[in-house]
Amino acid sequence: MLKFYHAPWSRSSGVLWLLEELGVPYRIEPVDIRGSVPESYRDIQPNKKVPAVDIDGTIVTERAAICLHLAERFPQAGLAPGPGEKSRAAFLSALVYADSVFDPAVAARAQGWTYEARNFSFGSFDDMVRHLDQLLSARPHIAGEAFTAADTQFGAGIHYALDVLKVLPDRPVFRAYLQRLGERPAFQRFMAKDLELARAAGMAG
Repeated sequence: MLKFYHAPWSRSSGVLWLLEELGVPYRIEPVDIRGSVPESYRDIQPNKKVPAVDIDGTIVTERAAICLHLAERFPQAGLAPGPGEKSRAAFLSALVYADSVFDPAVAARAQGWTYEARNFSFGSFDDMVRHLDQLLSARPHIAGEAFTAADTQFGAGIHYALDVLKVLPDRPVFRAYLQRLGERPAFQRFMAKDLELARAAGMAG
C-alpha cells in the first residue's frame, strides 16, 4: 500500500489530487505540520514537511520528484509525457517551476516580504504572475494541450493562492483554468477529502 504523508490545505494537497487522478490505492498518514511533528518523522522528510510518499519502502520527497515518480510508475493514467514527446520539456519545466518559483514567490507575497528579486533564485512575484498568465493564455493546460500531473500542482496552487491566501491577481485566465480543472471528477474528490481532513483537524467548520 502506498503511504502518503499529508497535511490538509498545504503543499501536499496537489499530491492528494494526483493520487485521485491515478486511481491507485493509498493510505494517508497525517502530519500535523501546524502543531507538533515528532522528530522521528525526519527519517521520512528531513525538514518535517509534507508531502512525502512511501512506496514499498522507497521514500520520495519534494513535489516535483513525487509527481514525476508517481506519474511514471503508474503510466496507465497518462499523466506524464514520455521521453521524446514534444510536451516533455514543458511538463518537466512546469513541475520544477511550481516548487522553485511559484511556491516561494507566493509565500513571500503572503508574508508581506519586500526584497530585491535579483538576490533570490525565485525572482519576483510579478514576473511569476506574468509567466503564468502567458502560459495559460496560450494553451489550456500548464504544459500544453493535455492535462498532466503538473496541472494537479498548479491547479491546487493557483486555487489556494487565489481563493484562500488571496494574493494572486484575480484574472479571467486563472479563473478559466480553474473552471476547466474543476470539472474533473478527481478534482472534486480531492477537494472533498481535503475539506473533510481539514475539519477533522479543526481547521474548517
